Amino acid sequence: MRKNRLRLVGALAAVLVAATVPAAQAQDKRPPTLADLAERHGRYFGSATDNPELVDEPYTALLGSEFDQITPGNGMKWYATEPQQGVFDFSKGDEIVALVRANHQKVRGHTLVWHSQLPDWLTGREWTAPELRAVLKQHIQTEVRHYRGKIYAWDVVNEAFNEDGTYRETVFYRTLGPGYIADALRWAHQADPKARLYLNDYNVEATGPKSDAYYELAKQLKAEGVPLHGFGLQTHLALQYGYPSTLEDNLRRFARLGLDTALTEVDVRMQLPATEEKLAQQADWYRDMTEACLAVRRCVGITVWDYTDKYSWIPAFFPGEGAALPWDEELRPKPAYFALRRALG
Repeated sequence: MRKNRLRLVGALAAVLVAATVPAAQAQDKRPPTLADLAERHGRYFGSATDNPELVDEPYTALLGSEFDQITPGNGMKWYATEPQQGVFDFSKGDEIVALVRANHQKVRGHTLVWHSQLPDWLTGREWTAPELRAVLKQHIQTEVRHYRGKIYAWDVVNEAFNEDGTYRETVFYRTLGPGYIADALRWAHQADPKARLYLNDYNVEATGPKSDAYYELAKQLKAEGVPLHGFGLQTHLALQYGYPSTLEDNLRRFARLGLDTALTEVDVRMQLPATEEKLAQQADWYRDMTEACLAVRRCVGITVWDYTDKYSWIPAFFPGEGAALPWDEELRPKPAYFALRRALG
């Protein structure tokens, strides 16, 4: 009887193994995601998102599976987080952070200091330098402390320069002078010493007056011991304006300063209608920018500014333009998606 029991146990074990092997093989055959492919290079591949689209289940399923880093598009900006002076509301940011953490992704905080999307109470009056300095410090430190330990990096100061490399005339620059940037970085670091702190801007992908201004500022801040860890290149590109051919060189010079870099808000828009030729050119650009990042060790990752044309910001801000992202409005992958896979693969 003991031999019979052993034979029965062995038979059952064989059946269980046979049942599980196909499932394991099927799992192994699942194609790697963009995040999986990027991770092999020590990079992340992320997407922005925003609160209204989180009710779209097919969208959130792809958001949670294809990417390993998420940036809240609007929910952490000043107008959303401090709608009245001294009254903070982190509900929108919290919703996204909860979803991201449930999916075991990481969050990039966006953005603490920006001239746009400010609440009326801040822009509707004149401030003395001591008043605004106190307001700015309180806002930065309250928000960063709220998310301490939950956010791996912050876009601390966003879009501080004009195209010609001069400082943008924001309420912060006019009232506090250029030193507000160093102060913002110091205050953020005090609130969360482990977070990576970035400056972030658009039209800085190529070498030129604007990116030169950031290079000189970063060099100065590093020399002064200001806690600056990285430079974010938004990478909002448009086919009609040409590809930034010096992108890789630009990434390298910031790396030589001891800074990480990241492509933080990537999209490649075109004049509509989209054609096969335009989509092929767009795919080439997505491939080229990915290869540029992979070629520079301190380029840590790429984030598309939402992943689908369904939720792209482009048509509302650039009438007649769009089709800027790797997935179309039906969440179907476009040539750009496959170009990204080839570049990462």
